[in-house]
Amino acid sequence: MAEVQDVIIVGGGPAGLTAAIYAGRANLSPTVFEGFAAGGQLVLTTDVENYPGFPEGIQGPELMQMFRSQAERFGATVIVEDVTRVDLSERPFRVWVDQEEHRGNSVIISTGAAARWLGLPSEQRLRGFGVSTCATCDGFFFKDRAMVVVGGGDSAMEEALFLSRMASHVTIVHRRNELRASAIMADRALANEKIDVRWNAVVEEVLGDEVVTGVRVRDVVTGELEDIPSAAVFVAIGHDPITGLFRGQVELDDAGYVVTDGTRTSVEGVFASGDVQDTVYRQAVTAAGSGCMAAMDAERWLEDQAANRASADRALAAQKDG
Repeated sequence: MAEVQDVIIVGGGPAGLTAAIYAGRANLSPTVFEGFAAGGQLVLTTDVENYPGFPEGIQGPELMQMFRSQAERFGATVIVEDVTRVDLSERPFRVWVDQEEHRGNSVIISTGAAARWLGLPSEQRLRGFGVSTCATCDGFFFKDRAMVVVGGGDSAMEEALFLSRMASHVTIVHRRNELRASAIMADRALANEKIDVRWNAVVEEVLGDEVVTGVRVRDVVTGELEDIPSAAVFVAIGHDPITGLFRGQVELDDAGYVVTDGTRTSVEGVFASGDVQDTVYRQAVTAAGSGCMAAMDAERWLEDQAANRASADRALAAQKDG
């Protein structure tokens, strides 16, 4: 049987690695399965300028390597493998990488969420060079220039409104003739003089060789093509939490996010942190903060379990002596 570990962390982005740092400092010797998508969405980001402590900014992959090194410094074991199966029905919990079983008294789920993309070769080629899924992260780089937001829901309206504070102009590209966003968000965007909407249109191509220079859209009614000049394209068509492993194991909401009370899930001893349970903020700094919380919650829960076992052992011993 595999040795039972105190803490197993599934996911190696800002949340999972911060959880590993705190668990390591608590002498819990955590094992982190960071997976082949190690570093989460930050590894797709070139310049990170809104993470505290880096006034000149830092490359996303470099920042995540620093997270990893710090976790290892405090005794975390980081494994570059994808977890393929879990069993959270009883303790110790069981986690597999293919046929290799690992067991843990507690588990922290930090698998994150993946932004949805348009699926265009030009979009993939220009990611980090004007194509982004995070206005808060990257909008500042294109100050006083025209920008495009793709989408029609609340997230797209939030992105457009945020960008309107710094852009010369924002064009929302939406495939329908009405927005899916809530009325209040739609009204705010439509009333903003720096925002307009290109209705009934889809992006056919992101234009530019080395950096974004615009988008080519197709009218879904007429088929007509139109080029819209832009320095940046923000894709805001939603996120998908990476929770397939945990479906049927812990409570998920309708969108597939892990339901938490703080960081506690529906299964005692299983915690969740970061974008896998955050439907609102989705920032590296908030993910790191919730990773800290999950590790501290796991530490306290493990202490309570140990105290309860010790109390039960004392009661049993007293009963035998009596």
